[in-house]
Amino acid sequence: MWYDELPGNSWMGLWSGYVRCGADCHGIRKIAVPCPACGAGPLDTSPQTVVMDGRETIIHAAFMGAEGRYEDYIYPQMLQREWERPAAEFEGLSHFPEENRPSARAALVLLFWSYFETRIERLHRTAMRHLPQRVLDDTLRRYSGIGPRLHELYRIFFGTNYFDDLRACGFSSIADLLKDIHQRRNEFSHGRPQAINDATVKALVENLQAEHEAWIAVYNSRVRA
Repeated sequence: MWYDELPGNSWMGLWSGYVRCGADCHGIRKIAVPCPACGAGPLDTSPQTVVMDGRETIIHAAFMGAEGRYEDYIYPQMLQREWERPAAEFEGLSHFPEENRPSARAALVLLFWSYFETRIERLHRTAMRHLPQRVLDDTLRRYSGIGPRLHELYRIFFGTNYFDDLRACGFSSIADLLKDIHQRRNEFSHGRPQAINDATVKALVENLQAEHEAWIAVYNSRVRA
């Protein structure tokens, strides 16, 4: 699966190879290709020679990572831990009838959704960074739920909703997956834990890298505006 190709087989590697474009552009890009947000060309990775105290020193190129805050590394680690947790730890659910039994790894879906909400807030805050801070803070406070942030607030800011933005960027299957997970997460929270079943967990894990790339594509399309 995709995670077998990540550096060190760590799910933190979802961010591997991505950097922030620069001080004037908040786009997320790869070093060797143009920035999808501002169009700037490949980044210069050649070392620079500087003179300090009369001695020449070679300074190698370094770039800011694309993660927003520390949770962009913490959440993938937590998701990986839930996926790799030994099955024996979940035997306590085996006595439930199959039709009423949540996935033993249902917590993975709930963790993912929390992580997803942090990235949607980052998208809104970065794309609307030119608003006065107090206005942006108040708007996000008024639209604090993830549903309104994906629909009503998203339409106020961008004239569409997040799922249609995903489709416009070529990620229709991810849009459908996220809508399904959103519904199942809500059902789980309101008394139907069996809504998050093994098929849901498997579909999410199989598409986690694609979802990550889909979010980056939408993010770049909005922060450049």
